[in-house]
Amino acid sequence: MRSGKVYYKNHLAGIITETNDGEYLFQYVKTYVQKHHHDFINFTMPVTDKPYESKRLFPFFEGLIPEGWLLDIASKNWKINRNDRMGLLLACCHNCIGAVSVEPILEEDES
Repeated sequence: MRSGKVYYKNHLAGIITETNDGEYLFQYVKTYVQKHHHDFINFTMPVTDKPYESKRLFPFFEGLIPEGWLLDIASKNWKINRNDRMGLLLACCHNCIGAVSVEPILEEDES
């Protein structure tokens, strides 16, 4: 299972997770729901305390991953398969253009 912290305008907004079954979950964190309930990360994902679930990486997060020659560079440098969408999201989306960024949650962060 791999997870990442999703930030919106430098506020921790939620957690995105790829389960061991290859499904994806996105959950806004409680403090974000309470303090920033109008600051959704995407129109298709309004702020709620209920998790979003999908069998594929959510289109919004898919759109953060580099394309074309930049994807080739990222894939080669980090030795990540181009089809490993969660791996690419966690490796490449720390400093995205725009208000959203994603940081990997390391095993030691979870304890």
